[in-house]
Parts: sequence; C-alpha cells; structure tokens
Amino acid sequence: MFDKHLIILTEKVLLPIAKGLVLKNISANKITIYGFLLGLIGALCISQSMYLIGLIFILLNRICDGLDGLVARLTSPSDFGAFLDITLDFMFYALVPFSFVWSDTDQNSLPGTVLIVSFFGTGCSFLAFSIFAERRQLYSEGFPKKGFRFFDGLMEGGETIFFFCLMCLIPEYFPYIAYIFSFLCLVTWVLRIKASSMLFKD
Repeated sequence: MFDKHLIILTEKVLLPIAKGLVLKNISANKITIYGFLLGLIGALCISQSMYLIGLIFILLNRICDGLDGLVARLTSPSDFGAFLDITLDFMFYALVPFSFVWSDTDQNSLPGTVLIVSFFGTGCSFLAFSIFAERRQLYSEGFPKKGFRFFDGLMEGGETIFFFCLMCLIPEYFPYIAYIFSFLCLVTWVLRIKASSMLFKD
C-alpha cells in the first residue's frame, strides 16, 4: 500500500551506495544473493530466540533488496535478475514466520502455519497477476522501474517488513500479530482476484 512512496525515499538514500558498488564491479545478482544469505542468518537467529539480532539481519536483507534493483538499473537489468530477486524474496518471507515457529513451537505453530498459507495466496496471485498484466501490456505508474508488473495492493513489501519488525520487537505477541497479518494478506488476495476479474475480462 505504501511501497510506491517508500521506493522514492529509499532510492534517494541508497543511490550513492549503489553507485559505489557499481564502481567496485559488484553485480546486482551478487547483492541479491548476499541479501538472501543475510536474511537466512536473521531467520536462524530468530529460531534461536535472538530476536533483536534477527531483526538487524532482516533490515540488512531489505537494504540489499533496495540496492540490487538500483545497481541493475545503473548497469544492465536482466530478466534473470528480476526472477532471482522475486524468488529469493518469497523464500525469505516464508522463512521468517517459520523461524518463529521453530523458536516456540507450542505458542507459534498454528499462527505461523496460517501466516505461511496466507503468503501462498498473496504470492501466487501476485505472480499470476504479473503474468497476465505482461501479456496485456498493462503498467502501473507507481512502479515503472520494476522487472515485474507491480500493482498497488493492501499488503506489499513495506507492510510485510513492518509486521516482521513487530514480531521481533514483541515476540511474545507473535500469535496475535501473525493472525492480523494473515487476515490482511487474505484481504489482499481477495482484492487482487476482484481486480483481476475486471482487468482481465475478455
């Protein structure tokens, strides 16, 4: 919901760093992979109840996610780069609730599972929407630089990280946060189906 505004802000902040990485010949794909590894370390920390350390690595992962796109646009964007970015992002998103389940199975198993299932709805509908938007040459003015066809939604990357931060800061409330997040993801899924029914009519 807020991503198109956050992108403008983060690009201004991260652009000097991205230019420095280009000068050092660090490719966008390497940044994507390094970012995923940082996210994986964060998930492992959360699984061992080191929530604040995990949060730091989650934020580092998101910084890399902003940098890889900037570096790609400053050099040579590729379809594989966009594919790698979205694939590792989705895996990272699923690993975070799984790590909370691991950290406290008695409290977090059911809400964590529900949240991961809701991610399937938002993730699959996002990718399917992008495929047909590409086929019909539909664009969103809010995301003109993305490798995928992005459209506004209730739950996007910024909102996801907000909820992940809440989980790490108050892990004892993970079940409540997860259920609220799951509900909003399901609302996003329904709204995306509704939007598709109007946009993709034959």
